[in-house]
Order: sequence, then C-alpha cells, then structure tokens
Amino acid sequence: MISRRDFLQVGMAASALVGASGFGNWARLAAQQRLTQDQLLEFETFGNVSLIHVTDIHAQLKPLYFREPSVNIGVGENKGAVPHVTGADFRRLYGIEDGSPNHYALSSGDFSALAQAYGRIGGLDRMATVINAIRADRPDAILLDGGDTWHGSYTCLKTDGQDMVNVMNAMQPDAMTFHWEFTLGSDRVAEIVEGLPFAALGQNIFDAEWDEPAELFKPYKMFERGGTKIAVIGQAFPYMPIANPGWMFPEYSFGIRDENMAAMVEEVRAAGAECVVVLSHNGFDVDKKMANVVPGIDVILSGHTHDALPEPVLVGETIILPSGSNGKFVTRCDLDIRDGRMMGYRTKLIPLFSDVIEPDAEVAALIDAQRAPYEAEMSEVIGQTDSLLYRRGNFNGTWDDVICDALLSERDAEIALSPGVRWGPSLIPGQDITREDIFGVTSMTYGKAYRTEFTGEFLKVVLEDVADNIFNPDPYYQQGGDMVRTGGLGYRIDVSKPQGERISNMTSLSTGEAIDPARSYIVAGWASVNEDTEGPQIWDVVENHIAKLGTVTVSENNSVEVVGV
Repeated sequence: MISRRDFLQVGMAASALVGASGFGNWARLAAQQRLTQDQLLEFETFGNVSLIHVTDIHAQLKPLYFREPSVNIGVGENKGAVPHVTGADFRRLYGIEDGSPNHYALSSGDFSALAQAYGRIGGLDRMATVINAIRADRPDAILLDGGDTWHGSYTCLKTDGQDMVNVMNAMQPDAMTFHWEFTLGSDRVAEIVEGLPFAALGQNIFDAEWDEPAELFKPYKMFERGGTKIAVIGQAFPYMPIANPGWMFPEYSFGIRDENMAAMVEEVRAAGAECVVVLSHNGFDVDKKMANVVPGIDVILSGHTHDALPEPVLVGETIILPSGSNGKFVTRCDLDIRDGRMMGYRTKLIPLFSDVIEPDAEVAALIDAQRAPYEAEMSEVIGQTDSLLYRRGNFNGTWDDVICDALLSERDAEIALSPGVRWGPSLIPGQDITREDIFGVTSMTYGKAYRTEFTGEFLKVVLEDVADNIFNPDPYYQQGGDMVRTGGLGYRIDVSKPQGERISNMTSLSTGEAIDPARSYIVAGWASVNEDTEGPQIWDVVENHIAKLGTVTVSENNSVEVVGV
C-alpha cells in the first residue's frame, strides 16, 4: 500500500517538475525572444481542488522592480535552510540558470542588468489575468489573500486603503487575513471589513477586554469545491501590538494561539472538512514550527516574511507555500483530495513578468481610476539615482541608507534609526526618483520623524532587543521584521550569541570613536509606536534630502560586521 507520505513525496517531485525545472527552459526561451504568457501559465491540471495564493502586495498596483535579499540569515534549526539561502546558493539549490528570468525574479545577483533585460514585474492587472486564466481552467478555484494588502503606497495612504479594496474586490477573493491593515486604525478596519464581499479571517484575533474571539473576524470559512469540503483557517500577524502601534487598535489582541489553532483544526474536521488550509501571516519560520506543533494541517499558505520559493517545503505531512511580495507572484496549488485525505499536490509559483503577461483591461482601467486624482502629485520628479536602490535583507539596504542619511542631515542628528521593514519597490541606476517612489518606501500612518536623545547604553539596548526579535533561535520569539537600519553608527553583531550579548564594537562613524554608554547622542528616527511622537513626516524629510542632492549615489555600506552565521 502506498502511504500518504509516499503520495506527498510524489507531489513534491511533481512540483519540482512544474516549478524549478521549467526555469532553465524559460532562460532559453527568453534568449530566443519566445518567452510567452502561455509558457508562464502552463500547468498540468491535477487532482480536484485548486488554491490561488497572493500575499504581501503592499498596495503596489503597478508593475515595479523589486530585488530579493542577498542576506537572509537563519538561526537555530533554520540555519542554512530555505528561505535562508540566497544568491548563487539559492540558484544552485533550485537549478536556476544564471541570467535566466527566474534568476531575476527570485534572486538578487546582477539585479540591475537583469532588470534592464527583463523589465518590470507585477501589477495587479497582470495578476488579474493570471487569476482569470487559472479560473478558466479550474472555475471553482479558491483565491486567498494573505494580508499586507491595504498598506504601502502613495494612493493607499491617501485613500485610507480604499484603492486596494476596490481593486482587490474586482478580483473576487474568497478570503483574506491581516497585518498592516490594522495600522489604518480599528474604526477604519471595521468600516472596510463590514463591507467586504468575502471572508475576513483570523482565528488569533481576539477581543482585548474579554479575551475571546473578535466578532468582526471569523476564525475559518468552509468551502465545498471539487466534491470536497475545504476549511480555510485565518492566521493574522501574531505580534501586532509589538511591531506596530497598539494604540491604533486597542480593541484587539493577537498572539500565535497555536492551542486555539489546534482546536479550530479539530472543529473543522468534526464538521466534515477533508482538507485544512491555513491562510497565514505568521512568517515562514513560525509557520514551520506551527506545522510541527499543530496536527492535521494539510497546507499553510505563508506570508509576512516576503519569501518566494519555487517549491513548497514539507514539514511532516504539511506543505508550506510562500508566494513572495509586492505583487510579483501568484501561486497555484492543485490538490488531490480523496476519502478525506490529501493524496498529492502540484504547485507553481508564477512570476508576473509585466512585458509578457497581457494586462486585464477591466482591472487596468480600475487601477488608473484609483490613481488619476493623485497622478500629478505622485509623478513629480524629485531627483535621480545612479545607484541601485533596494530594501530587502537582514541589514541596511541602499534605500535604507538614503533614508538614514536624510534623517542625519535634515534632522541634524548624530545617529539615525530606521525600521527594518521589508516592503518597498527598488529603483535601478538611471531612474528618476518620483514622489511616488519615496512614498513606496516610507508611507505609513505613523511616519513622523522624531528627534531625541539616547544614551549609548540605551542604544545598545535597542539594538539587542531588535536583534533578539530576528535571531532568537525559537521562531515563536521572532517578533520583528529585519534589523533596525542605522546611520552614523557602526557595530558588530554575533547572531549565534544569546540575548544581550549579540552587539559589540558600537562606533560613531562621524568620529571613529567608540560609543560611550554614559553619553547622550542626538538620534533621529521614524515609525515610533508611541502615540505622542512629534516631528515632520518621513516622506517630506526624504524628499527634501533628495531634492538637495539632485542625484543620489550610495556607497557600499560596511558599517555592520556580521559574525556567527
């Protein structure tokens, strides 16, 4: 008898055939100028259930450039495991040819040159085309949005998320979960959620006062597709009040709540669910641990950490599928569900090459309508860049360096701190920098740029605290994004050390002197979670800085020494 595990391993092999081994073919086709939409969408329909997953769009309506990380460090049991493999090592692992389209889409090396060759990627009108094509093949496919949707752009900030709500509604998702959406404020979130024509899910979203499930959000939704009952359980970002300002959504509490997740799995199984899918915004490593501790989950659709993998990762009998970010990819997952068991699967991570995929006309017109009132303001050119500007990785990206330099100069500070967020499009050398580009890496509802004093001792506490949020070997204690970005400050970090012992050799870059624990330093930063923060908006600070420079040039940043990897 063939076991379920054997079926799953066969499924993994099928996934590899559809996914990774197609990448080299794409390289050859592109070289012959024959990369087509049909090639990107090619998929051998499998089983009886199809899932479509998008996540972490961050309000990017239009095609863009987005460089994947060159530094993504795993610790503990995740050291050296995907998604903590980057660059040439990543390409070797998945058999991706150097210079191929998926070298460009999934990896960081030679990004500027490959961007020139392959063009922009993403765009929700292209996403709509892909989703419609999958639905044409499998009309009852379930479309699931993993959250971080109503945040991250000029128009999204100006419309309080309405632009994204309008466009996503047109694509008719079946359910979504949440993270940055809550930074619109609980009143606005309630207003939007009450009008959504699909399910708003979060088994871990609780009423803060009564510590019971919040009525506005459902823990799960049952679907009957392909003669099968499928339960989709929502998992919102667990650490909202830590990573984001709790005063914006005081009615709610979050947390991983894996015991409640286990109870939900049991509940849906008892109600007849033959397949259990978790729509998650935990982050990939947290999802791996959850798959280990919560039995009975068939599929986790993973979001938050922006990882894009061409094959699912198998944890026990649970498959985990991350789908990238910024609208770059759509994941299709076909499942064979028989007699209440998942017998196999086939998946494909579809990169949305904007020059190859025909935009959906209806969604393209809707996008243009959302943008039209703001087009003149956001298209204004502020400067140019002759460097690749990106933000993605455990430490400073070049966009982060620009923001830190702006804080240092415009706020007359000795040290700058910028949050380790992952969102924001890249710019390639020679591009104009528009106001929209600046908002793409700064827009949020608590963007004031503060100016204050920290002692050297407190600066170390800040760095140690953030480092533990990222490099704690237990994924359930990884509560942040990436390492706080620093300007005017260098340091050494040993990611293998315990909390309180990772940071050393803190140095003022302007003087070359060691940071004095007892001395106070003038520090500028932004995205404080404190309600009473004062200062100009960060996008104005950065715009003023770039306007004065005219042309942005970013030198290599060697201010952080990383050891213990």
